[in-house]
Amino acid sequence: MTRADLSEAIRRFETPFYIFDKDAAVQRVRMLKNTFGPRVKICYAMKANPFLVKVLEGTADCFEVCSPGELRICARAGLNMSGVVLSGVYKKPEDIYGTLETYRGENLFTAESPAQWALLAEAAGRLNTPVRILLRLTVGNQFGMDEADIRRIIAGRAQYPLVRIAGLQLFTATQRKNPQRMCRELQMLDQFLDELHAQYGYTAQILEYGPGLPVRYFDDEPDFEAETADALRRQLDALRYTGPVILELGRSIAAPCGDYVTKIVDIKTNCGTRYCLVDGGIHQLNYFGQMMAMKRPPVTHLGARGGKSEEWTVCGALCTINDVLLKSYPLSSPQTGEHLVFGRAGAYSMTECPALFLSRDLPQIILYSAADGFRCVRGPFRTDALNSADEPDSERKCGI
Repeated sequence: MTRADLSEAIRRFETPFYIFDKDAAVQRVRMLKNTFGPRVKICYAMKANPFLVKVLEGTADCFEVCSPGELRICARAGLNMSGVVLSGVYKKPEDIYGTLETYRGENLFTAESPAQWALLAEAAGRLNTPVRILLRLTVGNQFGMDEADIRRIIAGRAQYPLVRIAGLQLFTATQRKNPQRMCRELQMLDQFLDELHAQYGYTAQILEYGPGLPVRYFDDEPDFEAETADALRRQLDALRYTGPVILELGRSIAAPCGDYVTKIVDIKTNCGTRYCLVDGGIHQLNYFGQMMAMKRPPVTHLGARGGKSEEWTVCGALCTINDVLLKSYPLSSPQTGEHLVFGRAGAYSMTECPALFLSRDLPQIILYSAADGFRCVRGPFRTDALNSADEPDSERKCGI
C-alpha cells in the first residue's frame, strides 16, 4: 500500500479509520512459510485481528480460535472447520456440546485443564462423536496443565475410544526477544514427548507451539525479528520429534499489515508546549509497550510541507490527560485537516483498546488490495447505544 493509496483512502473514508493491507498479510504468511520450510504449518491466532480471517484463508494453514464469538466469525466466513483449533482457558459445556453437534469433530480442541479434558471426553461419549484434542502444557501460569496431569490423561486414554489425543500445545509469551528461551522450551517439549512415548507408548501427531515472535513497534528499538526467527528455525530442525509443527502466530502476522489514520483537528500552544489534537486517540490505538507515549512508533505526516521540524505532543479526542499518542515528536508545521498515519497498527488495537470510553464512535475498518481496491467492512458505529440504560429493547436483550 503506497502513500498514494493512503491519500485515496482518506479522500473516500471518514477518519479515524484502520486500513489493513490484504496483500501484505498474505505475503507475510508466505514469507514465514518460506522461512520455516514445509514441515511447519502456520496457524493464525485470529484474536490479533479477526478482520483478516477470510483474507488469510488458503494461505494460513489453520486458525486459532479462543471464544465462541471468534468461532462464529469463522463460521460466517465459511472457513473449513478442519482448519480451526478451538482454544480458550474457559469453555462452557453448552459451547463444547454445540460445537461437537454442529461440526461433528472436524475441528481440533485444546484441553486446558483436567476438568476441561473430562468435559470433552464426556461430550464425545454422549454425542457418539469423535473429538481430536491437543493437551496444553502450562509454563506456570493459568493456562494449560502440569506435566503430571498430562501423564495421567495419556496413561488412561484407552478408556475414551472416541477421543484422539492429537498432540501437545505450548504457548508461553508474546514479543519474545530472547531466542535462547524458545530453544530451551522446544528442547523441553522434545524430551517430554520422548518420555511419553517410552512410558505410555504415546506418539504425538501434532506439536503446536506459540513462539511469540517479536514485532518492532518503535523507531528506537533494535529489530530482533530475523535473528529470533532464524534461531527458532534451527531449533525446530534439531528436534528429535519428526512430525508436523504448527506455529501459532498472531501479532507478528497482523501488526505490519495495518495502519491507523487520524486527522488533525486542532493546534495550540499551552505553557510553551505545542499540542496537536487529532480525532482519534488511545481508545483506538495501542502499541504493546507504548509506555504513555514515551516511545516513537512509525508515523507518516500526510500533508507535511518539509522544512524545519519542531517538537509536538499529539493528543487524542478523549477528555482525559492520559490520551497522549506522541510526546515531543518532530513534525513540520502541522495544520488542521492534515492526517497522521500510524504504522504497524494491524494487531489488537481495533479490539483491545477501551473503545467504549466516553461513547465515541468506533472507527471504520477498511480492507485494501491492489486487485480489489478498497472495501469498507465496518462503517462508523455509535457506541452510545451500548452505554445507555435507556436504549430501546435493552431489557429484552438482557433476557428480562
